[in-house]
Amino acid sequence: MFDKKNDYFINKREADSIVCKSVTGTYIRLTREDFSSEEEFQKWKEWSDKDYQEAEKVMRKFYDYGIPWEEAADAINPVVSAEERFFEELERMEQEMLRAEQAERQIAGIRQALTRTQFRRFWLHHAEGMSVEQIAVAEGVSHQNISKSLLAARKKIKKFLKKL
Repeated sequence: MFDKKNDYFINKREADSIVCKSVTGTYIRLTREDFSSEEEFQKWKEWSDKDYQEAEKVMRKFYDYGIPWEEAADAINPVVSAEERFFEELERMEQEMLRAEQAERQIAGIRQALTRTQFRRFWLHHAEGMSVEQIAVAEGVSHQNISKSLLAARKKIKKFLKKL
């Protein structure tokens, strides 16, 4: 569809003036009287027509080789009934609950396999993202004690996971 409000169309339609948009969005019309000669006006009129046409071609390439967002959205998310969406959401929630229950069981098993101190340090390091040095400072012990505790915890966790 041809846009009658685009700059190329407006400039081309007005053969007796050169039309350009100002910074404020209003159109400025330069007529033959604004130029020193007819030749100068024709030169600039041809240049402006050609410039607007080239800009229009660039924009047409962009829009012609794309697809409207509505079509893209339909392709990505095909129309699904409310009932289908409900059952898909229900299934997703069930899967999420099963994963959460499984994770809770694994954490409980790991907690049982480790001492309270090992579990706390392991949790701070891996779940909370604290460094070995930060844990050592917080607990008032040496860096070496935390490292040994984490190493022992990893060994126990590997042993626990092999049983699963």
